[in-house]
Amino acid sequence: MKIFIKNMVCNRCIAAVETIFNNADIKTHSVILGEVETESEIPPSIMQAIEEKLLATGFERIMDSSHQLIEKIKNLVIAKISELDIDEDFLLSEFLSAKLHKDYSSLSKTFSQNENITLEQFFILQKIEKVKELLLYNEFNLTEIAGKLGYKSVQHLSTQFRNVTGFTPTEFKKLKDHHRKPLDKL
Repeated sequence: MKIFIKNMVCNRCIAAVETIFNNADIKTHSVILGEVETESEIPPSIMQAIEEKLLATGFERIMDSSHQLIEKIKNLVIAKISELDIDEDFLLSEFLSAKLHKDYSSLSKTFSQNENITLEQFFILQKIEKVKELLLYNEFNLTEIAGKLGYKSVQHLSTQFRNVTGFTPTEFKKLKDHHRKPLDKL
């Protein structure tokens, strides 16, 4: 049985969801971002208890197909950005179409109608959150960050960063409150 779960964005989320299923004595084949595959059907009373535990932990079971698709899109975007290996000529449309085997215009329309933000805007917001993280940890300089996230130049990154946050990357680093947002809230 496949169960789709909203707000899973990292390995800790996977571990938390896995624990919920283990505590309910439900054997799983796999637990990946946004999806749990169980070995057998789950009785409704146990599923309800699992759903309540998921909600209490910040997750949510997704029942309808368009929301399942949106979670898959979000998880693919987050995972791609986390790799820190985006080419300058990377096209989100080609990436998502290839991964999901669907026409990008259909994906984009479904996403925009349900999320009130375009796919491209979501991608940019996710990249900016990753830039914030990398700036705060001082792992890479701005030139390296730009290269890892597919920006054609530091200027392009800085302009986009300022448009989204209202600060230049340098100003952001000097702030006491760094205004980071959880990835599942974007």
